[in-house]
Amino acid sequence: FVNRDVFPIIADRLTQKQLFDKLHLPTAPWQLLAERSEWPAVFDRLGELAIVKRRTGGYDGRGQWRLRAAETEQLPAECYGECIVEQGINFSGEVSLVGARGFDGSTVFYPLTHNLHQDGILRTSVAFPQANAQLQAQAEEMLSAIMQELGYVGVMAMECFVTPQGLLINELAPRVHNSGHWTQNGASISQFELHLRAITDLPLPQPVVNNPSVMINLIGSDLNYDWLKLPLVHLHWYDKEVRPGRKVGHLNLTDSDTSHLTATLEALIPLLPPEYASGVMWAQSKFS
Repeated sequence: FVNRDVFPIIADRLTQKQLFDKLHLPTAPWQLLAERSEWPAVFDRLGELAIVKRRTGGYDGRGQWRLRAAETEQLPAECYGECIVEQGINFSGEVSLVGARGFDGSTVFYPLTHNLHQDGILRTSVAFPQANAQLQAQAEEMLSAIMQELGYVGVMAMECFVTPQGLLINELAPRVHNSGHWTQNGASISQFELHLRAITDLPLPQPVVNNPSVMINLIGSDLNYDWLKLPLVHLHWYDKEVRPGRKVGHLNLTDSDTSHLTATLEALIPLLPPEYASGVMWAQSKFS
């Protein structure tokens, strides 16, 4: 079974963070939160804002707490020993790198993807054919080091914070990733095909990305066929029961002309529930 011994390391945020430290990769200062009595030392070491995360499980904002010194009683008692605590980072943006490694150790990567999270859930992603060269190089070096150290085969995603000092690794996903869904329509090889190529030992050429792309997550929203009246919109519907907070599909847009993307995004706003507007406008701002 490919990567059988890797998944437990990445599934536990404690061992994931220990991996970053072992490889001397930049990540938010952190520690294991073993008992309640550690709080004064935690704030003394990490600063006034602490981000508590369950070691296992918990994604899309679940299993996480943003706490200041007066708020530590909000943390359930069972979290002690089962959570890590990180320094709250003042970041200017969030990006992710999706890449793949083959059995022969070769690696390929997509351009960095810009991501907007709201309440811990990815709402919108924007990718350009040419990412910031310095950040792209740093990200590829870090993710390559991780995959090589683990002997990982397949697609892996690495989420990062953008800071004045460069990228800080937030966390890893040992799989195809929500922020890479734009590759279905915006790259010559999608992340799904790339993963299958890697684990079946097929060739792994560098995917070609010619145009900017946008991905909009559909979260707890009913299907609206009017989206398909817009010629740049690709609908990917998961055919799952629609429930609040549940990812039920996504929309991809890709075009060589960013003014066409901006106009299509504008046309989407009235076709989506009101809570989507801020994420759509964020994507538009990336093209201005």
